[in-house]
Amino acid sequence: MRKLQLTLIAATLLSSCQTADDALTAGTAPVALSRPTASAIADDMASRLVQQIGPAGTTTIRMENDSSEFATALEAALRGWGYVIIIDGKTGKDVQPVELAYGIDGIDDQVLARLTTPSIALSRAYTPTAAGATPASPLSIMQRN
Repeated sequence: MRKLQLTLIAATLLSSCQTADDALTAGTAPVALSRPTASAIADDMASRLVQQIGPAGTTTIRMENDSSEFATALEAALRGWGYVIIIDGKTGKDVQPVELAYGIDGIDDQVLARLTTPSIALSRAYTPTAAGATPASPLSIMQRN
């Protein structure tokens, strides 16, 4: 009887740890943003990112070479804050750029924006509007060690 109870407890604990492989991607789709929407989201996310990473004078950011509206707007927003942006991957010997990954996904009638560096990940949902976008969720900040 005792073995049965331990087996049931173990099975219950282990079953709660399982998730489907597509749990985070179900219902998401690549989204094409208008220029005003991409700019509004990029401006907001860039302003939140600069609060978390080093000052513009000492921090260089490396981004993927991408011609999407969001990538272009994010690059412009970060340059507006004074950051040096590297897109071609070429840096000087003494430069240690911060790797910046980003993503935009469509979920229902909202857009989920993510910015990720080796030390921090930011995400926020937005509702697109005719004039741009408005935040639809609080900013999520995950710090990594």
